[in-house]
Amino acid sequence: MTTVMMRGIPTIITTMTDVSATRAALRLQSWLSPSFPVGAYSYSHGVEAAIEAGLVTDAETLRDWIEGLVRFGSGASDAILLSEAWRHASAGDAEALGALTEFATALIPTAELRLEATAQGTAFVKTVSAAWGDIEQMVLPPAPPLPVAYGAVTAVAGIGLELAGPLYLQAFVHNIVSAAVRAVPLGQTDGQRVIAALEACVDEVWHAAEGRGTEDIGMAALMAEWSSMQHEAMDGRLFRS
Repeated sequence: MTTVMMRGIPTIITTMTDVSATRAALRLQSWLSPSFPVGAYSYSHGVEAAIEAGLVTDAETLRDWIEGLVRFGSGASDAILLSEAWRHASAGDAEALGALTEFATALIPTAELRLEATAQGTAFVKTVSAAWGDIEQMVLPPAPPLPVAYGAVTAVAGIGLELAGPLYLQAFVHNIVSAAVRAVPLGQTDGQRVIAALEACVDEVWHAAEGRGTEDIGMAALMAEWSSMQHEAMDGRLFRS
Protein backbone atom coordinates (compact mmCIF):
# COMPACT_ATOMS: atom_id res chain seq x y z
CA MET A 1 0.00 0.00 0.00
CA THR A 2 1.21 3.51 -0.84
CA THR A 3 -0.11 6.45 1.16
CA VAL A 4 0.77 10.09 0.44
CA MET A 5 -0.63 13.44 1.49
CA MET A 6 -1.80 15.60 -1.40
CA ARG A 7 -2.97 19.10 -0.51
CA GLY A 8 -3.91 17.81 2.91
CA ILE A 9 -6.05 14.99 1.54
CA PRO A 10 -4.91 11.43 2.29
CA THR A 11 -4.74 9.51 -0.96
CA ILE A 12 -4.53 5.74 -0.57
CA ILE A 13 -3.72 3.50 -3.49
CA THR A 14 -3.74 -0.24 -2.90
CA THR A 15 -2.49 -2.44 -5.73
CA MET A 16 -3.96 -5.93 -5.62
CA THR A 17 -3.10 -9.11 -7.41
CA ASP A 18 -5.05 -9.87 -10.56
CA VAL A 19 -8.49 -11.34 -10.06
CA SER A 20 -9.68 -14.26 -12.17
CA ALA A 21 -11.10 -13.57 -15.60
CA THR A 22 -14.54 -14.64 -14.40
CA ARG A 23 -14.46 -12.38 -11.33
CA ALA A 24 -13.25 -9.47 -13.45
CA ALA A 25 -16.08 -9.96 -15.94
CA LEU A 26 -18.66 -10.20 -13.16
CA ARG A 27 -17.45 -7.02 -11.52
CA LEU A 28 -17.33 -5.05 -14.74
CA GLN A 29 -20.81 -6.22 -15.68
CA SER A 30 -22.02 -4.88 -12.33
CA TRP A 31 -20.05 -1.63 -12.42
CA LEU A 32 -21.05 -0.76 -15.98
CA SER A 33 -24.66 -1.87 -15.65
CA PRO A 34 -27.40 0.75 -16.12
CA SER A 35 -28.61 -0.29 -12.66
CA PHE A 36 -25.30 0.64 -10.97
CA PRO A 37 -26.14 3.68 -8.83
CA VAL A 38 -24.12 6.44 -10.47
CA GLY A 39 -27.13 8.13 -12.08
CA ALA A 40 -26.09 7.48 -15.69
CA TYR A 41 -29.73 7.30 -16.80
CA SER A 42 -30.21 10.99 -15.91
CA TYR A 43 -27.56 12.32 -18.33
CA SER A 44 -27.66 12.54 -22.14
CA HIS A 45 -24.20 14.05 -22.81
CA GLY A 46 -25.86 16.83 -24.80
CA VAL A 47 -27.74 14.56 -27.19
CA GLU A 48 -31.10 15.81 -25.87
CA ALA A 49 -30.28 19.28 -27.20
CA ALA A 50 -29.09 17.78 -30.49
CA ILE A 51 -32.47 16.07 -30.81
CA GLU A 52 -34.27 19.31 -30.00
CA ALA A 53 -32.25 21.10 -32.71
CA GLY A 54 -33.06 18.44 -35.31
CA LEU A 55 -29.48 17.18 -35.54
CA VAL A 56 -30.37 13.71 -34.29
CA THR A 57 -33.68 12.41 -35.63
CA ASP A 58 -33.30 8.68 -36.30
CA ALA A 59 -30.97 5.71 -35.96
CA GLU A 60 -28.65 6.83 -38.75
CA THR A 61 -28.11 10.35 -37.43
CA LEU A 62 -27.70 8.98 -33.90
CA ARG A 63 -25.01 6.57 -35.07
CA ASP A 64 -23.16 9.41 -36.81
CA TRP A 65 -23.44 11.62 -33.74
CA ILE A 66 -22.10 9.01 -31.35
CA GLU A 67 -19.32 7.94 -33.71
CA GLY A 68 -18.16 11.55 -33.83
CA LEU A 69 -18.11 11.67 -30.03
CA VAL A 70 -16.17 8.42 -29.75
CA ARG A 71 -13.62 9.19 -32.46
CA PHE A 72 -13.12 12.93 -32.05
CA GLY A 73 -14.68 13.96 -28.75
CA SER A 74 -15.02 12.87 -25.15
CA GLY A 75 -14.96 9.16 -25.97
CA ALA A 76 -11.43 9.34 -27.37
CA SER A 77 -10.13 11.57 -24.60
CA ASP A 78 -11.78 9.49 -21.89
CA ALA A 79 -10.06 6.38 -23.24
CA ILE A 80 -6.66 8.03 -22.77
CA LEU A 81 -7.55 9.40 -19.33
CA LEU A 82 -8.81 5.98 -18.23
CA SER A 83 -5.60 4.31 -19.42
CA GLU A 84 -3.42 6.85 -17.63
CA ALA A 85 -5.43 6.52 -14.41
CA TRP A 86 -5.13 2.74 -14.56
CA ARG A 87 -1.35 2.94 -15.02
CA HIS A 88 -0.86 5.47 -12.21
CA ALA A 89 -3.02 3.50 -9.77
CA SER A 90 -1.27 0.24 -10.70
CA ALA A 91 2.06 1.87 -9.92
CA GLY A 92 0.77 3.33 -6.66
CA ASP A 93 1.55 6.84 -7.93
CA ALA A 94 -1.03 8.90 -6.04
CA GLU A 95 0.62 12.22 -6.91
CA ALA A 96 0.35 11.52 -10.65
CA LEU A 97 -3.23 10.35 -10.19
CA GLY A 98 -4.11 13.59 -8.41
CA ALA A 99 -2.56 15.68 -11.18
CA LEU A 100 -4.44 13.63 -13.77
CA THR A 101 -7.71 14.28 -11.92
CA GLU A 102 -7.12 18.02 -12.08
CA PHE A 103 -6.14 17.85 -15.75
CA ALA A 104 -9.17 15.74 -16.68
CA THR A 105 -11.52 18.13 -14.88
CA ALA A 106 -9.99 21.14 -16.63
CA LEU A 107 -10.61 19.51 -20.03
CA ILE A 108 -14.39 19.39 -19.57
CA PRO A 109 -15.84 22.21 -21.70
CA THR A 110 -19.26 22.90 -20.13
CA ALA A 111 -20.86 23.05 -16.70
CA GLU A 112 -23.31 20.24 -17.37
CA LEU A 113 -20.68 17.89 -18.76
CA ARG A 114 -18.54 18.59 -15.71
CA LEU A 115 -21.46 17.71 -13.46
CA GLU A 116 -22.07 14.53 -15.47
CA ALA A 117 -18.44 13.40 -15.21
CA THR A 118 -17.69 14.36 -11.61
CA ALA A 119 -20.98 13.35 -10.02
CA GLN A 120 -20.78 9.91 -11.62
CA GLY A 121 -17.11 9.54 -10.72
CA THR A 122 -17.79 10.39 -7.09
CA ALA A 123 -20.74 8.00 -6.92
CA PHE A 124 -18.74 5.25 -8.60
CA VAL A 125 -15.89 5.35 -6.08
CA LYS A 126 -18.29 5.61 -3.14
CA THR A 127 -20.43 2.67 -4.24
CA VAL A 128 -17.53 0.34 -5.09
CA SER A 129 -15.82 1.17 -1.78
CA ALA A 130 -19.03 0.47 0.15
CA ALA A 131 -20.10 -2.74 -1.61
CA TRP A 132 -16.87 -4.58 -2.48
CA GLY A 133 -15.24 -5.31 0.83
CA ASP A 134 -12.16 -7.01 -0.65
CA ILE A 135 -11.18 -3.78 -2.40
CA GLU A 136 -9.53 -1.65 0.24
CA GLN A 137 -10.65 1.93 0.75
CA MET A 138 -9.23 4.22 -1.90
CA VAL A 139 -9.60 7.96 -1.47
CA LEU A 140 -9.20 9.96 -4.67
CA PRO A 141 -9.15 13.75 -4.88
CA PRO A 142 -12.66 15.21 -4.51
CA ALA A 143 -15.07 14.76 -7.44
CA PRO A 144 -12.90 12.73 -9.85
CA PRO A 145 -14.25 12.55 -13.43
CA LEU A 146 -15.71 9.13 -14.16
CA PRO A 147 -12.99 7.82 -16.55
CA VAL A 148 -10.29 8.63 -13.97
CA ALA A 149 -12.26 7.09 -11.12
CA TYR A 150 -13.07 3.98 -13.15
CA GLY A 151 -9.50 3.54 -14.39
CA ALA A 152 -8.08 3.83 -10.89
CA VAL A 153 -10.64 1.53 -9.28
CA THR A 154 -10.29 -1.21 -11.90
CA ALA A 155 -6.52 -1.14 -11.43
CA VAL A 156 -6.87 -1.39 -7.66
CA ALA A 157 -9.30 -4.28 -8.17
CA GLY A 158 -6.72 -6.14 -10.24
CA ILE A 159 -8.75 -5.98 -13.47
CA GLY A 160 -6.73 -5.80 -16.67
CA LEU A 161 -6.84 -2.66 -18.78
CA GLU A 162 -7.38 -4.69 -21.95
CA LEU A 163 -10.80 -5.71 -20.60
CA ALA A 164 -11.79 -2.68 -18.52
CA GLY A 165 -11.02 -0.11 -21.22
CA PRO A 166 -13.11 -1.16 -24.23
CA LEU A 167 -16.04 -2.13 -22.01
CA TYR A 168 -16.08 1.39 -20.57
CA LEU A 169 -16.25 2.89 -24.06
CA GLN A 170 -19.03 0.49 -24.98
CA ALA A 171 -20.96 1.53 -21.87
CA PHE A 172 -20.50 5.18 -22.94
CA VAL A 173 -22.20 4.30 -26.24
CA HIS A 174 -24.96 2.41 -24.45
CA ASN A 175 -25.77 5.37 -22.19
CA ILE A 176 -26.16 7.81 -25.07
CA VAL A 177 -28.25 5.34 -27.07
CA SER A 178 -30.46 4.82 -24.03
CA ALA A 179 -31.02 8.57 -23.74
CA ALA A 180 -31.84 8.84 -27.44
CA VAL A 181 -34.28 5.92 -27.32
CA ARG A 182 -36.24 7.87 -24.73
CA ALA A 183 -35.90 11.35 -26.24
CA VAL A 184 -36.18 10.93 -30.05
CA PRO A 185 -38.10 8.62 -29.41
CA LEU A 186 -36.34 5.69 -31.03
CA GLY A 187 -37.34 2.03 -31.06
CA GLN A 188 -35.43 -0.38 -28.86
CA THR A 189 -34.37 -2.46 -31.86
CA ASP A 190 -33.07 0.60 -33.68
CA GLY A 191 -31.09 1.45 -30.56
CA GLN A 192 -29.49 -1.98 -30.60
CA ARG A 193 -28.67 -1.60 -34.29
CA VAL A 194 -26.77 1.60 -33.46
CA ILE A 195 -24.85 -0.18 -30.70
CA ALA A 196 -23.98 -3.05 -33.04
CA ALA A 197 -22.88 -0.67 -35.81
CA LEU A 198 -20.49 1.10 -33.44
CA GLU A 199 -18.62 -2.00 -32.21
CA ALA A 200 -15.82 -1.56 -34.76
CA CYS A 201 -15.52 2.12 -33.87
CA VAL A 202 -15.17 1.35 -30.17
CA ASP A 203 -12.55 -1.30 -30.91
CA GLU A 204 -10.52 1.01 -33.16
CA VAL A 205 -10.64 4.01 -30.82
CA TRP A 206 -9.70 1.95 -27.79
CA HIS A 207 -6.69 0.34 -29.45
CA ALA A 208 -5.57 3.71 -30.82
CA ALA A 209 -5.79 5.27 -27.35
CA GLU A 210 -4.33 2.43 -25.31
CA GLY A 211 -0.68 3.38 -25.76
CA ARG A 212 -1.11 7.15 -25.79
CA GLY A 213 -0.59 9.74 -23.06
CA THR A 214 -2.31 12.97 -22.14
CA GLU A 215 -0.13 14.90 -24.59
CA ASP A 216 -2.08 13.18 -27.38
CA ILE A 217 -5.48 14.37 -26.19
CA GLY A 218 -7.28 16.63 -28.63
CA MET A 219 -10.99 17.06 -29.30
CA ALA A 220 -12.80 18.18 -32.45
CA ALA A 221 -16.46 17.55 -31.61
CA LEU A 222 -17.55 21.17 -31.52
CA MET A 223 -21.22 20.50 -32.21
CA ALA A 224 -21.37 18.20 -29.21
CA GLU A 225 -19.99 20.99 -27.02
CA TRP A 226 -22.44 23.47 -28.60
CA SER A 227 -25.30 21.08 -27.87
CA SER A 228 -24.23 20.81 -24.25
CA MET A 229 -24.21 24.60 -23.89
CA GLN A 230 -27.62 24.83 -25.56
CA HIS A 231 -28.97 22.19 -23.21
CA GLU A 232 -28.18 24.35 -20.19
CA ALA A 233 -30.82 26.86 -21.38
CA MET A 234 -33.50 24.41 -22.52
CA ASP A 235 -36.93 24.32 -20.89
CA GLY A 236 -38.65 21.05 -20.04
CA ARG A 237 -35.55 18.89 -20.06
CA LEU A 238 -35.62 15.14 -19.51
CA PHE A 239 -31.92 14.93 -18.64
CA ARG A 240 -29.39 16.80 -16.54
CA SER A 241 -26.94 17.18 -19.43
